[in-house]
Amino acid sequence: MAMAIHQVNGIDVDRLFEMIDEVQQNPELAQAKFRARNQWANGGHSRARIRDFVLNGQMIEHDQDWFVEMDEPPVLLGEDKGINPVEMLLAALSGCITTSMMMHASAKGIEIEEVESSFEGDLDLRGLLGTSPDVRNGYSEIRVKFRIRADVPDDQLRELVRVGQERSPVYEMVSASVQVQVTVERMEE
Repeated sequence: MAMAIHQVNGIDVDRLFEMIDEVQQNPELAQAKFRARNQWANGGHSRARIRDFVLNGQMIEHDQDWFVEMDEPPVLLGEDKGINPVEMLLAALSGCITTSMMMHASAKGIEIEEVESSFEGDLDLRGLLGTSPDVRNGYSEIRVKFRIRADVPDDQLRELVRVGQERSPVYEMVSASVQVQVTVERMEE
């Protein structure tokens, strides 16, 4: 007879705590490398493929290859064949904070009925276009708003969002700098 899985918010809480214990006992188990490959199509259009990642030195393949089409809207000289990369960053940030928040809510046994969020960023195109050295290329500010339905006090909801931010890898990468190493190779004919 199979044991029932203890889930909160769709998360296997028993497995979550097992994972935490395993990582506390063997920190090397937590070492991961995530990857994306990108192929330029035309103009501002490119296609990213996500196939696998490395966890604890082992290659883990997704159940399927995931593809993300990226482009610019016509007003930004693209053909609108996908979301633009700065919109993709907002989407990644929204997913990561939400996931982190839900993991921590589940670990605390807090049932969440519904979560909605909106992410909006200010970007000055003079940075991208190189017309002003005083303007940064990326977002100058990102504003986030969460709406949450749960049977807990407001201060507990605010604490969940704070912990979601604090534990979100994407939030940390966006709000603090991360070293990016870039190399270039010539493609052979």
